[in-house]
Amino acid sequence: MIEHGFTRRRLLAGSALAGALALAGPLAGIGAPAARAADGPTIVIGKDGWLFPGWESLTVLDKAGITANVGLIKDASTALAARNILLVVMVVPLKASFYKDKLPDGTALSADVSGQYDAILGELKKSGIETVDLRAPLKAVQTGRQTSFFRADYHWTAWASEAAADAVAQAIKARISKLAGSPPGDKLGEWVTQRHLGDLAERFLTPDQQKQVGPDLYTVRTPPAAKAGLLDSGPAPVHIVGNSFVQPYLGFPQKLSNALDRPVSLTWNPGNVGPWATFLQYVGSPDFAKTPPQVLLWQFNEGPFHSGPQATDQWDAPSIMSRDSWRSRMLASINK
Repeated sequence: MIEHGFTRRRLLAGSALAGALALAGPLAGIGAPAARAADGPTIVIGKDGWLFPGWESLTVLDKAGITANVGLIKDASTALAARNILLVVMVVPLKASFYKDKLPDGTALSADVSGQYDAILGELKKSGIETVDLRAPLKAVQTGRQTSFFRADYHWTAWASEAAADAVAQAIKARISKLAGSPPGDKLGEWVTQRHLGDLAERFLTPDQQKQVGPDLYTVRTPPAAKAGLLDSGPAPVHIVGNSFVQPYLGFPQKLSNALDRPVSLTWNPGNVGPWATFLQYVGSPDFAKTPPQVLLWQFNEGPFHSGPQATDQWDAPSIMSRDSWRSRMLASINK
């Protein structure tokens, strides 16, 4: 259910289904919160041209925010389970936690933030929510010139994206003895390497700084030949809800489909839309109402995980709503 077009045109928005997405590059949809510029550095310039998002705190752990958000996710999980839909939550780790040696001198992760990923996964597991620890798979790709994250870009690399998809596929297979739908899954394309200025460099550096940092190499897969039509592969038993980390350019939905040997569908938006509004977009869609999936994979990022649907410092104004409003809208959509 994934249809691709291989271009270098930047994507400006997500799509209700991966089948309606065009593959684009360089990466799009970083969605840095503009409000952060007044609160602290928008960009952290590290060593050897490594850049880090300044809106992700390296020192403060918001335990209350994490707990409150896990409560909302639990409500969604319970509502989905009543319809025999398994919710799996995937949290992408902090880039800085993988490249501490590239942070500028005098900048380091606090002990609290070093334990933040464990705290998030611990809260999810305590609430009975299926999740996947992505740290080992992402570290495993760090061989030779391969990295888990792009040097001057917010996103993980395609190698890391595919490793994460494999880990998620294993978790789904462990929980679901028989996936609905019919083979085949996506066929993976050949690897190609492109040169692009990283999104952090493009958005936040001056022209002189951009020249100093230079472009990154993006090793990604070419899309396979387009399928004859979406109906050929049947309904997708797995649906992904997330941000630009799971956009097709980096190959996550294709690799997950390939590993499961089933169609996979996708709803994604740039990061400034946020996971809460994107979740409502999907469960409120005709596609969910007509053909709900067997598994719903919901992707978050570790840095803003503490930010609920009311977080004006993280999400665009159209995405902002109270926690109670989000819960009510979520329940109404899932239960209708």
